[in-house]
Amino acid sequence: MRWEGVDDELARMVSKAKLNDARDRRRIREAFKGVQLGIDHCLLMAQYDGLKTEELYEVNSRGVEIFSKSWLPENSSIKALVCFCHGYGDTCTFFFEGVARKLASCGFGVFAMDYPGFGLSEGLHGYIPNFDSLVNDVVEHFSKIKEKPEYHGLPSFLFGESMGGAVVLKAHFKQPDSWNGAILVAPMCKIADNVIPPWPVKQFLIGIAKLLPERKLVPQKDLGEMAFRDPKKLQQIKYNAIAYKGNPRLRTAVEMLRTTQEIEQRLHEVSLPLLILHGEADIVTDPSVSKALYEQACSSDKKLHLYKDSYHALLEGEPDEIIYQVLGDIIAWLDNHVEKIP
Repeated sequence: MRWEGVDDELARMVSKAKLNDARDRRRIREAFKGVQLGIDHCLLMAQYDGLKTEELYEVNSRGVEIFSKSWLPENSSIKALVCFCHGYGDTCTFFFEGVARKLASCGFGVFAMDYPGFGLSEGLHGYIPNFDSLVNDVVEHFSKIKEKPEYHGLPSFLFGESMGGAVVLKAHFKQPDSWNGAILVAPMCKIADNVIPPWPVKQFLIGIAKLLPERKLVPQKDLGEMAFRDPKKLQQIKYNAIAYKGNPRLRTAVEMLRTTQEIEQRLHEVSLPLLILHGEADIVTDPSVSKALYEQACSSDKKLHLYKDSYHALLEGEPDEIIYQVLGDIIAWLDNHVEKIP
């Protein structure tokens, strides 16, 4: 693979890296982050003054070392906390950097973490042995942030993208009264039918997942091509050097399927203020289930934005004007809900 603006030595280092271990992912990210933040993408090219960021590694109650990052306005008070849950295979240190900086520039304190096995957190790369444990890790991490004295009394919102949307909904089920609202971008309430293997293959894979849970045996189409509408931005995916790009591990796929099936049956339990944003042409997660979530959620405060012709990666892979529109819709909703809170 060749990257524009990357010297041969760094390219060789990345191409030879074994990313199963977090130490290797951290080494690659450290060497590559300058290149990442310099790519010509509207999220990353935007400049904002008066922001402060912090990166931390902390061992949680399960003994897993978790990477987290925060983006805060430096010269103004924080309106609210926004806690972000990333998508499958992703990390909070690539495209989301641009989203977080934009939100922080608008007065929000933004917090994100990499799940165990993803990004810079400890764990086998791309492996989810138990989705509920992953959600518990997320709940624990964000609860600690909310309990800090300097954030006492501030409104707090969950923000999930794709698989992160499933994480947000599961966190809400565990803490139904703990959040002032949730933002769901192309949420993984149901994996689109064309992404799931045919029924006989699926049943076979579920069976052997009990014996070979870590094996990368699940067939998968190119999710990048399915998720990114803008051809130039599609080519920029490769700069996310620590993203998980292999075939899904067996147990991971089974856990995601089980989770979406559970969520689809519990849409009526969603009770917090809700903003749902989905591309009408998304063939990765099913926009019809976002419509069902909007209709079935028992919250009296809910809003659905559908974007004509847009694909799955609303905040990363669309033409610039759509990305700005989606960001604008999110910020307007947050501002409106902060104003409503006494």
